[in-house]
Amino acid sequence: MEKYCATSDVKAPEAEHQPLTAPDLPPAALPEVLTPPAATNSHTGVSTHNVPKSKEEAKHWYALRTTYGREKKAYDYLVAHGVKAYLPLLKSVKMVDGKRTTVEESRIPNIFFARGTEDELKTFVYDNVNLPYLRFYYRHMNVGRQTVNVPIVVPDSQMNSLKIICATDNNDIVATPEAIERFKEGQQVRITEGKFAGVTGIVARYQSQQRVGIIIEDLLTICTAYVPSAFLQKIE
Repeated sequence: MEKYCATSDVKAPEAEHQPLTAPDLPPAALPEVLTPPAATNSHTGVSTHNVPKSKEEAKHWYALRTTYGREKKAYDYLVAHGVKAYLPLLKSVKMVDGKRTTVEESRIPNIFFARGTEDELKTFVYDNVNLPYLRFYYRHMNVGRQTVNVPIVVPDSQMNSLKIICATDNNDIVATPEAIERFKEGQQVRITEGKFAGVTGIVARYQSQQRVGIIIEDLLTICTAYVPSAFLQKIE
């Protein structure tokens, strides 16, 4: 196992810890998403778009958004209807009626994740009777002269790392809707030991600590607390 240690250092202002500040959400209107045309001129005479995928292969993790902090309500509704979903939660201690009480809050206000095909999830996203406050979280893409909104798909590897990081009770975890440049490019590693074992991402020094972070494009950056070099394995 080859160990890795980040040597560069970045002095950054103190970042705000969990939960994230609620991001600016796009309008509730549901724009149409352009579907790429199927290939028809293959030398085999058969379009690759006609090759059927298994139902499981067609499923992905999608970022979903709600309004007015109703992500828990939407999450419960989808789970009750058989949808696999993930809502990152953060436990904190608050004073309630003069007593210390442990409460759970959303780590990422207004955001949670659901796994399925786009068509399966559309039945919930477009359900304006039961879920009028639920929408896909979109990224904006240019297609020719037209700007289209495409639902954000989170790769399985990033979802796995996100779950591991969010499951760790550590106040040094950093999460922000901004892209932290230090985690855009660099040495990719896998954490092999400790509370963050299983996380894969870019290793870098951030706020004077060696951390491993991931950037979910157009959504957020999340990174671990300090990770010793002995726990890191390079990924070539």
